[in-house]
Amino acid sequence: MLPAAQALIAELDAETPATRRVLERLPADQLHWRPHRKSLSAGQLAHHVASIPGNMARLAQLDGLDVANRRFEYATCESVPALFATLDASLASARDFLSGLDAERAHAVWRLTAGDRELASMPRIGVMRTMCLNHWYHHRGELVVYLRLLNIPVPVVYGRSADEGPGTEGPPAS
Repeated sequence: MLPAAQALIAELDAETPATRRVLERLPADQLHWRPHRKSLSAGQLAHHVASIPGNMARLAQLDGLDVANRRFEYATCESVPALFATLDASLASARDFLSGLDAERAHAVWRLTAGDRELASMPRIGVMRTMCLNHWYHHRGELVVYLRLLNIPVPVVYGRSADEGPGTEGPPAS
């Protein structure tokens, strides 16, 4: 396996527990809540977080993506347990894609366009770094803000949160 792909799989695996902790906190009765009318609902955002690795693995298999005529529809989740089935399938898809990359395919250029305008181009392995992992972290952080706005204790993502100290499994006792 390519060392770069192996490193991305290791990072994906290292970040998965924090993502699970964030998704676990989302209450089923808040899936339709949204902080603003222009924002995704909590369920849509959670489903997006759960599906990013697999979706990006599918897109990275292509030579690029033209967003000119593409409407991005965000599915909502049916239930919190369904998020974990989505997350597990998504992670498996990303791992499979990365583990099957050879050097030629990993370094082939992938393009993001809007019609004739190129928005970005990068090696396919870079798509998984930037558009998968960085994108995943961004939206996971956004979901953490949703939790805070809903007065739900925020789990530890890195080190500690205002609600949990390092090494604790749940919110501190009151």
